[in-house]
Amino acid sequence: MRSIGFLLSRRWILLGVTVALLAWLAWLLGQWQFARLDDRLERNERVQANTAAAPADVAAVMAVGEPLPPESEWRRITATGTYAADETVVVRYRTRDGRAGVNLVVPLVTVEGPRLLVDRGWMATDNRGVPGDIPRVAAEPVTIVGWVRVDAEGPSTAVNDLSTRAISSATIGPAIGAEVYGGFVELESESVDLGAPLSPARLPDLDSGPHFFYGLQWWFFGALALFGFGYLAWDEWRRARPGGPGPRSLANARGARTRRTDQRDLSNPPSTGSITPVRNDAAGDIRKPATEPNSAGSP
Repeated sequence: MRSIGFLLSRRWILLGVTVALLAWLAWLLGQWQFARLDDRLERNERVQANTAAAPADVAAVMAVGEPLPPESEWRRITATGTYAADETVVVRYRTRDGRAGVNLVVPLVTVEGPRLLVDRGWMATDNRGVPGDIPRVAAEPVTIVGWVRVDAEGPSTAVNDLSTRAISSATIGPAIGAEVYGGFVELESESVDLGAPLSPARLPDLDSGPHFFYGLQWWFFGALALFGFGYLAWDEWRRARPGGPGPRSLANARGARTRRTDQRDLSNPPSTGSITPVRNDAAGDIRKPATEPNSAGSP
């Protein structure tokens, strides 16, 4: 028991508590990443099922003034009506493939009466985010097919001069002064194609993302912290037990460096710093005869 008594010292207790907290935090972060992985896999299954289903009538999926249920996102719907081109809302700061652009949301006045917000696609613009000429839409009634999306939230949904940074029926409806269905629609196709230079919406990526490897990484960090504490404790115990190498200390380290320095000094003979012979003119002798010429005439 005496050999492990060092674990009850203040230094080791603080170190143990710190390592335990780090390992616990790494465990929680790993669990969080695996929970995000489960959410993503569930979303992917929902997207696959909704996009593969046959288009449903807009009134069967969306409701006026009510938010779209998350489980209905990416469900395909169909609606018939007439575009209200003068109510087009520009969605700024939408980049695609490194290019600046905007999305154009045009309300569709459905035959039932309420407006359906239709994101007709993306178009490239300059860095100001304001398009020069907005592509025209069909003046006659059209039937559209698209994927329903959940409204964005936050201050980016504010609408000013029919311009916004994120699409939300909760803010666009009051801005145009009309009743609108909750959520909006990403256009897939329409019965009247005017050849507008708009790029269609892109379906979300259905990969699992990096969450699995991030979770393993956090758990590895936690295990590494515990292993490091165990190794340090084992090394301390090994040095403290009878017959062990003894504890390391600063004084021991300095003594070892001093001994190494002394050994180097003993292995190198002293130098006079000069090869000039020292003469004693009074006595006529030479203190460094090795530097005098020999009988051959060379030093």
